[in-house]
Amino acid sequence: MNAASIPPPRMHWGLLLAAAATLMITMGARQTTGLFVAPIHQDTGIGIAAISFALAIGQFTWGAVQPVFGAIADKRGSTGVLVLGAVLLALGLALTPHLTSAWGLMFTLGVLTAAGAGAGSFSILIGATAQRLAPEQRSFAAGFINAGGSLGQFVFAPLVQAVIAFAGWASAMYTLAVASLLAIPLALPLRRTTTPVPASHAATAIGDITLKQQIAIALRDRSYWMLHLGFFTCGVHIAFLVTHLPGEIALCGLSPRVSAVSIALIGLFNVAGSLVAGALGQGMRMKWILAAMYASRAVMIALYLMAPPTPVTFYVFAAALGFTWLATVPPTAGLVGKLFGPRYLGTLFGLTLLSHQIGGFFGAWLGGLALERFGDYTWMWYVDMALALIAAVANLPIRERSPKAVPAAA
Repeated sequence: MNAASIPPPRMHWGLLLAAAATLMITMGARQTTGLFVAPIHQDTGIGIAAISFALAIGQFTWGAVQPVFGAIADKRGSTGVLVLGAVLLALGLALTPHLTSAWGLMFTLGVLTAAGAGAGSFSILIGATAQRLAPEQRSFAAGFINAGGSLGQFVFAPLVQAVIAFAGWASAMYTLAVASLLAIPLALPLRRTTTPVPASHAATAIGDITLKQQIAIALRDRSYWMLHLGFFTCGVHIAFLVTHLPGEIALCGLSPRVSAVSIALIGLFNVAGSLVAGALGQGMRMKWILAAMYASRAVMIALYLMAPPTPVTFYVFAAALGFTWLATVPPTAGLVGKLFGPRYLGTLFGLTLLSHQIGGFFGAWLGGLALERFGDYTWMWYVDMALALIAAVANLPIRERSPKAVPAAA
């Protein structure tokens, strides 16, 4: 059969909805942790820097476990990994109110919850779906799944803040723990199937290459390292803001409600940003999308620093930044798939996310140190702008064929 006679592959909507819903739960729990910093500090007396360090460890753990869980999912299927992740996430959240010391927070928020959320995050979910989709569907699928995580932030932030206000931060932790268990039944549609993608729709054939060989090839590829550099800076931005934006808002004399609304707006606008990034990735080079998003962050931070510290300023800043927030995930995952194929995407993209979360460690930790040392976050904003420009430049030399180029027949 020639290419013209092959019917287009069908989109697995049940698969995508289950993956997006899973990410909605895990990211909804992760991306609202900044709302707990002040209540934990006030209730336990633990310093802001110590709490920030625990959350910084969580940022690193979340990234470190993804290539490990990604490799397991690539070899044995994602269902067991996702169920384990939901249990770990719920356990960590439920234990946090009972281990109220700096070391206790490192264990619960820094290890348990972060590992659980990592087991149900991008690399596992995107990897599980990419192997069952045609190449032309993967960019949209990654954007759709990513939008689920952003929707979780939009839904969870106001609910968490409301529970904290009416019943205390411990009750909010228990509520998140129960919600985390809802991810368990969602793992069933993502179990491995024996139905392969038609060979005519497969891209970047891998043959019998092993995981070890594929990692070795990737680590020798300059484009792969440029992706890591850009994603590292993205991690600094995301972790700094998700951890310390409520503190920045409090320094301006505004209420916690402004923090909750701002975090929710970031999530809401990233739904649109993720879908747009996924759609654009089907028709234009993804490295250009990434460079534009990173450069826009430097502009947005500069405009924010020049604006008056009002609720409207934070809402506009959150909405604008939210459009690019984690919309970097679909083109980054898409580029990894383009460079190396979908077979070990969970592992290779998991390694890229590790770079993201090494940046996340520094974003969360250094933000806390800046506040305790200087009394505000001014120098962190300048660092963020510089890193955004570095990330934009780093993506330009990435090796990527135009999506209009037709691959040669095998």
